[in-house]
Amino acid sequence: MFQLGKTLVSESILEKEFVCNLSACKGICCVDGDAGAPLDKEEVVILEEIYPKVKRYMTAEGIAAVESQGTSIVSDEDKDLETPLINGKACAYINYDEKGVAKCAIEDAYNQGEVDWKKPVSCHLYPVRVREYTEFSAVNYHSWGICDDACSLGEELGIPVYKFVKEALIRKFGEDWYAELEKVGADLNNKNTK
Repeated sequence: MFQLGKTLVSESILEKEFVCNLSACKGICCVDGDAGAPLDKEEVVILEEIYPKVKRYMTAEGIAAVESQGTSIVSDEDKDLETPLINGKACAYINYDEKGVAKCAIEDAYNQGEVDWKKPVSCHLYPVRVREYTEFSAVNYHSWGICDDACSLGEELGIPVYKFVKEALIRKFGEDWYAELEKVGADLNNKNTK
């Protein structure tokens, strides 16, 4: 771990390689979970506001889940804010493309210019997970067996996690923070190639 401002960052986001391989995994991370996507308080408000525009991109099952549970929920276990699930599994904000790949209805609405919010930052950051504490944020790599194909593709392409999720890390922590992270990554790379 190393410190960047008010974050403690796991070196694994610099060392591990990762690139989503949707053709292999079919977006299973949005389907095969035991909890919804983590949300912060601001995102709960955003979801409430944009739901009418996102709804047309969702499945009937997803719409039913949101209409019965709400646009966000509080988890039973940790009391965390998260997206609702369809029958305790898939994210309610899911849809599928013509090849059966799970996609994000929120991101589809964003890509069509209907909303100006891409998706929950926790989804955008994956496989990076951020845990907020009183004095700092912990930034960690989350290893999940269903992402083995993403790890293989990342290794093949030589793309470390922090570069794969660059846009999301900048969205979460800002350009200056990311520039510092890149310096640490370059130093680590130089040390490993000597």
